[in-house]
Amino acid sequence: MSIHSQAKKITTHVLREMKEKGEKIAMLTAYDFSMAGILDRAGIDILLVGDSASNVMAGHETTLPVTLDQMIYHAQSVVRAVEKALVVVDLPFGSYQGNSTKALASAIAIMKESGAHAVKMEGGAEIKESVIRILSAGIPVMGHLGLTPQSIYKFGTYAVRAKEEEEAEKLKAEALLLENLGCFCIVLEKIPAKLGEEVSKSLKIPTIGIGAGSGTDGQVLVMHDMLGISTDFHPRFLRRYHNLSEEIDKAVKQYIIDVRSGDFPNEKEQY
Repeated sequence: MSIHSQAKKITTHVLREMKEKGEKIAMLTAYDFSMAGILDRAGIDILLVGDSASNVMAGHETTLPVTLDQMIYHAQSVVRAVEKALVVVDLPFGSYQGNSTKALASAIAIMKESGAHAVKMEGGAEIKESVIRILSAGIPVMGHLGLTPQSIYKFGTYAVRAKEEEEAEKLKAEALLLENLGCFCIVLEKIPAKLGEEVSKSLKIPTIGIGAGSGTDGQVLVMHDMLGISTDFHPRFLRRYHNLSEEIDKAVKQYIIDVRSGDFPNEKEQY
């Protein structure tokens, strides 16, 4: 029997056990009550209330505009639906960088107001003090290395990170740093597959990849992308499991036809 099926609730300890047993971890994003409930009942291990809400829910070009209050709202909606999955919430841009006191206050607000189980932060050595402070309050922290979308204007591109040896070595060192500080898991985004595997094997804590190859301990995708709700994003790492955009388009067009023709509602659909 798998670790996932035995566990009543997915916790940071369960995730560590899954890594030790070689059981892959499945993670998806969620932003609302209805979809979170569906994903949780399907058996997902981790639900990430991602700052990608800025893109897929609010229509912004980057993740930067989403606020702490907006992240708490989305997290509250997700937590109300979840019975088993671990719920992790992104600390949004501007809520933790360069100020560990503010970082702790942001993390506490998320945990107290949403009931989520952990927070996620982008970066390595530069967020060390913030990670230490948040962990000192008993709040689990998920790290995030490689392509860090909150730093997009610094990088100037969404291209693959750590292809050169110097940056790869820095990423390896920062992954070990985050583990030693006490992070329970690290997301590795858009890095070479070989590096993703090397980092994963060097750590005792699990890694979750997105465009980081099959050698990580788990995978994450944005729910809107993998279900085909969003259709204008085509990175190599994305596998579309459905085309909901097309399905919804068909359903709405049929509804319009039925309303205009007088077919809806029929006698059985009225009082």
